[in-house]
Amino acid sequence: MKKLGFLLVLLTTISCMLAQNNLILEVEIIGNQNIETDLINSMITLEVGDGLNPDDISKSITNLYQLGVFEDVRFEKTDLPQGVSVQVYIKEFPIVNEIEFDGNKKLKDSKLKEVIDLRKGSYWSPFLQKEVEKTISDEYKKKGYHQVVTNFTVETNDENKVDIIIAVAEGKKVAIKKIRLHGNKLMRTKKLLGKMKTKKASLLRSGKFDDEKFEEDLERIVSYYNKKGFIDARVVSWEKKLTDDKFYIDIYLYEGNEYFFGKVFVDGNKRFTDDLIIGNFKFKDNDIFNLEKFNKDLGNVASMYYEEGYIYSNFNHELEKTDNKINILLSIQENTRAKVRKIHIKGNRKTKEKIIRRQLVLAPGDYFKQSKVMRSQQNIYNMGFFEPDMFLDNPEIINQNGDVDLTINLNDKVSGTANGGVALNSQDGLVGQLAVSHNNLLGNSWQAGMKWEFGGKTQNFSFNFTNPYYRDSNTLVGFDIYLTTKEWDTYEVRTSGGSVKLGRPISFLNYAQIVTGYSFYSKKYEILGGEEDNASQALIDLDEAGWRNTSAVSVTLSRDSRDNVFFPTSGSNFTLYSELAGGPLQGDFNYFKQIAQVSWFTKAVWKLALRTKWRFGYVTGFDSEVAPPDERFYLGGTGPDGIRGYADRSVGPIDGGLREILFSNELGAPIAGDQIIGLLFFDTGNCFNRLEDFNFWEMKSGAGVGVRVRSPFGLIGFDYAHNFETKKWEPHFQFGTTF
Repeated sequence: MKKLGFLLVLLTTISCMLAQNNLILEVEIIGNQNIETDLINSMITLEVGDGLNPDDISKSITNLYQLGVFEDVRFEKTDLPQGVSVQVYIKEFPIVNEIEFDGNKKLKDSKLKEVIDLRKGSYWSPFLQKEVEKTISDEYKKKGYHQVVTNFTVETNDENKVDIIIAVAEGKKVAIKKIRLHGNKLMRTKKLLGKMKTKKASLLRSGKFDDEKFEEDLERIVSYYNKKGFIDARVVSWEKKLTDDKFYIDIYLYEGNEYFFGKVFVDGNKRFTDDLIIGNFKFKDNDIFNLEKFNKDLGNVASMYYEEGYIYSNFNHELEKTDNKINILLSIQENTRAKVRKIHIKGNRKTKEKIIRRQLVLAPGDYFKQSKVMRSQQNIYNMGFFEPDMFLDNPEIINQNGDVDLTINLNDKVSGTANGGVALNSQDGLVGQLAVSHNNLLGNSWQAGMKWEFGGKTQNFSFNFTNPYYRDSNTLVGFDIYLTTKEWDTYEVRTSGGSVKLGRPISFLNYAQIVTGYSFYSKKYEILGGEEDNASQALIDLDEAGWRNTSAVSVTLSRDSRDNVFFPTSGSNFTLYSELAGGPLQGDFNYFKQIAQVSWFTKAVWKLALRTKWRFGYVTGFDSEVAPPDERFYLGGTGPDGIRGYADRSVGPIDGGLREILFSNELGAPIAGDQIIGLLFFDTGNCFNRLEDFNFWEMKSGAGVGVRVRSPFGLIGFDYAHNFETKKWEPHFQFGTTF
């Protein structure tokens, strides 16, 4: 035991002596010119007072090299009586002082400096030179120059700085001379080459070779084979040869066998029957097996499950080859059905959350339903309060049952406007306006506005307010006050009064509501000077009567299922408006007016959207009275009764029609999302006094092009229409939507 104790003391003493001899007394940085000593010290794991450890030295060297600014790092030690002194020798990469290009003609100096990762003040190193060389080569290849050679001249200055001169030998432009396919026995070469965007040089094609585009072409060839039932087809290899400044490309293919559609077998499904699942596959027995169509149909099966909240379901399929047929063995793991625990709303700095939540058709506690999530997003966006960049986070799993939280991210946009300006229209000429409006007052979705229009043939003042959620209910209330003066062809009408309205959604009909209104206003008709001979007897009687009152009640039934009110691609918009004036409501005018309008929206090819509108109108007087002239229909120009290609109010009887029929079609193309829309349109219609007067062959028609721009002042439009009757073109400016 005594010997063992002696050995332990001896070993401890020796270890202490060794540690003392390797004790770091100082660390000295040598050779750095541009890098601060403090930065270097921060990357070194050696500390004064610690023992010198080879692992710390290795880690310190690694840290310093990772900075990418040192050409060489070397550690040395000097023995001292009480320990060691560590010297860190640093050799920095030189700093770029100037960059010059020589020989480049097809690409300007500014373009090359933009694309290369090299700037004045960068550290110059061999690997950086390789990167710059590759970047320049790739940029020239985009222009068709595949033989470019770059040479670097590095001139060293004082203070470890260098001037870089990059000499570019561009060489000749290289085009594709020929593309040859090998191994295609069942597919025509011409057909396969037609699927490629890479083409050989011709009179109309440059024949430029692009690596990325060519790789996509190889995928297109295989995809085409897969569509035709060759699911084993693949590109075996390919090579590109440069001969006499031309590319010759050889592509080697393996086609495999052609397969046809067999049977679908389903396993593991409990929520849906086999027939419902198999019904998503639109193939018939012995149809050519189209892999792309199969993947789309399989996606429909997944969507069917996701729609019912099975967002964790898995769909494993096996393609079983039997002779020349493929049977599909689909194995489904339904897993847990997800419920929505909470719905979070972020980014609404102005709009109150309770207003947004009214647009949700999915509530906490409901099973997750994809269509309801999408419809909720559409409803929120259609409010018009938020920018188009709204998005939904991925569902967040919050417990072992698979329940999820949803987060909708919004970005408020400006909802109120105050503007003044002038506008030009064919009816009133030059008109000025001052207006203040807000469609989300106090974040409550209250709509309020005050407008004064003046000049031309118009003098209008109006004030309106609408609360769509009175006392936090689904009841809409609102009112309008107006004082207007409007000049028509032969007469002027002054109107002063107001209206109130009350609305409710229709519970048993999605997206529908009914609004009732009551209006009371006074009107005075005055025949313009010099127009007495052109005025009808009814208008003369109105002129002599002076101020007269109108008391009217209206009912509007509407249903709006558009997916996007600013650029709809699906859904419809239906409105049925009925108005009764006079009779039991008293007042000086007795008439009944009804307007029915329906618009359909369908997605066409690419991102184009087809819009179709039908509008029918009817007005009649009763109690031996005729309908007032300003309540009749005047077609032409823009607006609800517009026929573009004709001036405002130029279609129909001169004193207005009692019946109207209008058809309109538009093909819309998004130029900048739903902010700027281009249009092709066709309008046709007519108005008359009796239904039996209608003649389809006498419809007035116009067609042309237009644009719609969503601005802070609302929707602004310009149309240029051809009149098929006069063969002339008519320009139209408009504010707001008419479709």
